Amino acid sequence: MALLTRAAGALERIFLPRAKQFQPLTMSSSSGGYVPPEWPWNFWQLGYDPIRPGGGAIVHACIASYSQTASMCPGTHWRSTGDGGRERVGNSALSRILKKPNTYQSISDFVLNLVGSLYADGNAYALALRNNRFEVDSLHLMDPASSQPRVSVAGEVFYNLAGNPVVDNMISREMLGIVPARDVLHVKLDARNRNPLLGEAPLASALLDVAASNNMVRQALNYTANQARPSGVLMTDEPYTREETDEARARWDEMTKGAGAGGTPILTRGLKWQQTSTTSRDAQLAEMLQITDGRIATVYRVPLPLLSLWGAPVQSASMDDLMRFWVASSFGFALNHIEEAIGRFFQLLGWPDEYLEFDTAALERSNLKDRIEALARGVQGGIYAPNEARALEDLPAAKDGDSPRVQQQVVPLEAWSKPPPETPRPDAPPAPPPAANDDAAAEAAVKEAAVNQAKRAGLAAMRSTFYLDSHHSVSP
Repeated sequence: MALLTRAAGALERIFLPRAKQFQPLTMSSSSGGYVPPEWPWNFWQLGYDPIRPGGGAIVHACIASYSQTASMCPGTHWRSTGDGGRERVGNSALSRILKKPNTYQSISDFVLNLVGSLYADGNAYALALRNNRFEVDSLHLMDPASSQPRVSVAGEVFYNLAGNPVVDNMISREMLGIVPARDVLHVKLDARNRNPLLGEAPLASALLDVAASNNMVRQALNYTANQARPSGVLMTDEPYTREETDEARARWDEMTKGAGAGGTPILTRGLKWQQTSTTSRDAQLAEMLQITDGRIATVYRVPLPLLSLWGAPVQSASMDDLMRFWVASSFGFALNHIEEAIGRFFQLLGWPDEYLEFDTAALERSNLKDRIEALARGVQGGIYAPNEARALEDLPAAKDGDSPRVQQQVVPLEAWSKPPPETPRPDAPPAPPPAANDDAAAEAAVKEAAVNQAKRAGLAAMRSTFYLDSHHSVSP
């Protein structure tokens, strides 16, 4: 028995370190932090606290690129009209929340912090308070680090919420510990811990890169603080005493510092100015920082030029294309993911019948030229009516501008197989109106002929009378 125990211990000493080497990071359900694989299983008893997702400037820039951009897009509750069109819904609970989520936050502030919590922690929680008609009257964001879902024995989902001082003073702690899922808006990212109720932040895949970046920055700061490296030194081959060195330094400072800054110092006795340059160690540190920052930005799916990182300058046209690509891919997923989560919470029917949409056209608000050109082409192509395009620019409706219009030469393709209609001559008289039937037309023609004949007979009689009178009046 003792031999088997020693053999098992030997195998454990051989294979356990290798298993720990490839063990993934685990997340603590109590604090929302991450536990490295090399920590002991009873880390909380040994004084270890789970590592909270952090980062630094690059992580904050990646999260802010999503949260700040999303807060610029206004949301609208849409409903299908059944004929291919859609109409705004302005009297629903969702439409009221999109205007005023609660009494202490604007919708921009709410979306900013909602998306920020989602990409920083992988989860975003909002408690819904209802009115007397059981409609959602307000939404209150909770701290994702202090909130988590729980499952009852019967399989029902409840939430333990905390972290909002306004809500903590309104509702008791006992009630916040067992909030049903119907009253909690929960938006989550990838659920990779075999728990479909908990999302994981993108930063979890880049913790090593974040740690490397922070350590390099910390090391560079310590090195800079300790080395006190000047911008240059005075060098000479001649021996200097301490008094001569102090005198030369004082004369140099007199011409380069304080009131004498910008003067021209005169170097004597073989003194030479030698400017210090960047060492290869500094260049390697900057290159390593660039690599780690690029890996972190890749995890968040944010193009490096949008974060103003190092690299070659990007042309304006290329930057616009890159921005459109990011909005259509990474940021587009974020908006659609949040729209679907909010729509499910408010029990909308889903696209295309009834849905929530954040309008990314608001991102072009400062781009007047492209916006007006797009509207003009939409009106000329018959897609928009003039008043619809004017409404998008918050302009009043114009007279006779409610119908789409196209140019005269725009005809269906099947019309090309038919001869074009004849165009009347400019001097031709207008065509008579069509008769009701053939009998009426014949009767009208007979009457017209009789009238014309009577007119001609009367005219002939008048001519003969005038002729006789003229002959009788002449003297023989």
